Amino acid sequence: MIDLRLLRDNPDVVRASQQARGDDPALVDAVLDADTRRRTSLTEFEGLRAEQKALGKQVATASGDQKAALLARTKQLAEAVKKHQAEANAAEAELDELLYRIPNVVEGAPPGGEDDYVVLKEVGTPRDFAAEGFIPRDHLELGEGLAAIDTARGAKVSGSRFYFLTGIGARLELAILNAAMDQAVAEGFTPMITPTLVTPATMRGTGFLGAHADEIYRLERDDLYLVGTSEVALAGYHGDEIVDLSGGPRRYAGWSACYRREAGSHGKDVRGIIRVHQFHKVEMFSYCAVEDAAAEHERMLAWEEAMLAKVELPYRVIDTAAGDLGTSAARKFDCEAWLPTQQRFLELTSTSNCTTFQARRMNVRERTADGTRTVATLNGTLGTTRWIVAILENHQQADGSVRVPEGLRPYLGGLEVLEPVR
Repeated sequence: MIDLRLLRDNPDVVRASQQARGDDPALVDAVLDADTRRRTSLTEFEGLRAEQKALGKQVATASGDQKAALLARTKQLAEAVKKHQAEANAAEAELDELLYRIPNVVEGAPPGGEDDYVVLKEVGTPRDFAAEGFIPRDHLELGEGLAAIDTARGAKVSGSRFYFLTGIGARLELAILNAAMDQAVAEGFTPMITPTLVTPATMRGTGFLGAHADEIYRLERDDLYLVGTSEVALAGYHGDEIVDLSGGPRRYAGWSACYRREAGSHGKDVRGIIRVHQFHKVEMFSYCAVEDAAAEHERMLAWEEAMLAKVELPYRVIDTAAGDLGTSAARKFDCEAWLPTQQRFLELTSTSNCTTFQARRMNVRERTADGTRTVATLNGTLGTTRWIVAILENHQQADGSVRVPEGLRPYLGGLEVLEPVR
């Protein structure tokens, strides 16, 4: 939820953010109107309540016609108080509903939609397979050759966009995730195995029940949601708490299964394990002081790049455009690895600065000299199942084997090459 004071004091800033996202700026005026009506009704209510209390004391000492007149006025006041209280409550409910519809205020992101990102840098050089004398195989062909990926049986058991990771495929995913968790712990993160089912209040509080609600699996009988990222559970971890940030950011690394319906993605990346309904991920999450959020965002990006260096992938960093940020993010950087067989970049990590948006919804505060205030939250991916795609394709060899990047070898018992199963 955005700061209502910001909206009152600087409505043009919020209007500009809405326009940059491609959202309706008129929503800002609707919020201001509801806020004005709520405050007017509250003022009237409080004034009438004060008069009602004063009359109550006079009635106790009055008699005769004076008492009758006072009682008549008290009855009128009771009806007026009830009316203005109802109006204030209705305006407050409308205000809350409207505030929840406004996404976070953009901070520094380029305007536009999905294709309007800005490339901040490119790292590494894609291999020239033609110069090496062979045509690269895609990740599924490689994975099947290694007996590492089985999408046919995944579909038989669970339907489309499900899969089994088998043998070295399962080990490779665990290697990626363990390397990610080790790096997180080395940087001061507390490792967490998080719940994958959360309440509607938690899901709504983190901003996932807005425009992207159709991506989420819901268990109607239990009124719970399956998370698409451990960010959701970690954002709710300190809900309704005052956290101590005197020693710096409070950092957690969540390991969880993740579930996404991939609604609206029919026909996109249907081959292999690029766009699937279930995967695993290690996610960084940070609670920090507002003044440190931008710097923490840069640190998270650096940690993501350190992981990409360990798996030796050519990649680029993009500054995601405002219209592609998602509800909670004020700014987001993506790291995209080169995918040789598709001649395009594939997102492997993203890190978002959510400023105070999620914490205000979840009521997470820190204590300051002046009282308490809302903290900032940030998140970023350190490793996920999708990395297998880029690792297999970028490190393949002509015979269908795959070289293991040095950063993962300690997690695979020193294995240097993944050999095809003949």
